[in-house]
Amino acid sequence: MDPCPFVRLIVESLALKLPQATKPACSGVYPTTTPCFCKIRLKNFPSQTALLNLSNRSGDSSPESSTSAAGFHLDALTLRRLADKPVMLRIEVYTGRMGRTCGVSSGKLVGRVQVTMDLGVSQTRPSVFQNGWMKLGNEPDKPTAKLHLTVRAEPDPRFVFQFGGEPECSPVVFQIQGNIRQPVFSCKFSADRSRSRSLPPDFTNKNRGWMRTLSGERERQGRGRKGWVVMIYDLSGSPVAAASMVTPFVPSPGSDRVSRSNPGAWLILRPHGFSVSSWKPWGRLEAWRERGPINGLGYKFELVTENGPNNGIPIAEVTMSVKKGGQFCIDRRASRDSALSLRSPVKGFVMGSTVEGEGKVSKPVVQVGMQHVTCMADAALFIALSAAIDLSMDACRLFSRKLRKELCHDEQDSSS
Repeated sequence: MDPCPFVRLIVESLALKLPQATKPACSGVYPTTTPCFCKIRLKNFPSQTALLNLSNRSGDSSPESSTSAAGFHLDALTLRRLADKPVMLRIEVYTGRMGRTCGVSSGKLVGRVQVTMDLGVSQTRPSVFQNGWMKLGNEPDKPTAKLHLTVRAEPDPRFVFQFGGEPECSPVVFQIQGNIRQPVFSCKFSADRSRSRSLPPDFTNKNRGWMRTLSGERERQGRGRKGWVVMIYDLSGSPVAAASMVTPFVPSPGSDRVSRSNPGAWLILRPHGFSVSSWKPWGRLEAWRERGPINGLGYKFELVTENGPNNGIPIAEVTMSVKKGGQFCIDRRASRDSALSLRSPVKGFVMGSTVEGEGKVSKPVVQVGMQHVTCMADAALFIALSAAIDLSMDACRLFSRKLRKELCHDEQDSSS
């Protein structure tokens, strides 16, 4: 099982040094107190925005503090397209607040810099293209602002998988290597409202902290989506991972949506011993429907520890559009939650999984960082997690709307 080449382009150590301004006769906003930010542009990629800390250091010494951008991920196809040609990274620096007011950008352009890169060698070894201060102006006789930045690239090989169909249709999962698609796993989806098949008989007694107790009122409602299970099998037919819905997805009182205050949850299970009844939880995924104009789907994933339900380690929290879908990503560098990033034990890119918008055909594409896969069973855990992420889009569908028939086996059986 060989990984696909990926390169991670990193833009970090960002800081701004403004020229000393002469004090104006009238009061106003001084440059040193004005918020500053930059826009980072790479052709054929969405632009990124990062705040800039201001530096008072003299000379060419490093800034007192700095920020970083999420960076860019270049896959094999992109790398082939950019081979043997210089690549230009452009950075625009602005003062003022980010965003737009009445359709007009709020920031005032200070200047631009560009960094030329040759990514040909970055697939095999780290490369540094810029490290230090760059002038934002072209007039040598005038004091100009300076931008400090480090631009570097490093190999980031990943295993790439794709579901051959929607997870609820029990598809085959392929490993993708260029134009080659090789089957490596199969899935089996089941919907059983009476129990969660993948859970060992004594699991609920020993691990009640992981399973929220439903009130009598909610049980009487009978509107919950529960008992969904996805088993992952290797090519020999042996089960190697599972995703089991342990907390039903139910509407909050007086509404038709799953709320953040009472999310549904999945356990991602890994083999332990010879029997499925002895499997152990590896991770826990919560999902809910965001309120307000965002119309988003919220996710939270944490690693399960041996120290009990209150000691899970949160490593990712994501919100994506219900209409457009998006990508669930476990990536410390890309995390916008600095507190979550500091608590997370993961380093760099771990996994990414695509999610289609509500009502669209979804065949998730899963990327897993090579350093997190030592055997096929490791990869299977991420496949199970991806299935749970994708199915949560259906589980969080408004309860005023019907689910597709593949997700309602139990309802069909009870009505027949």
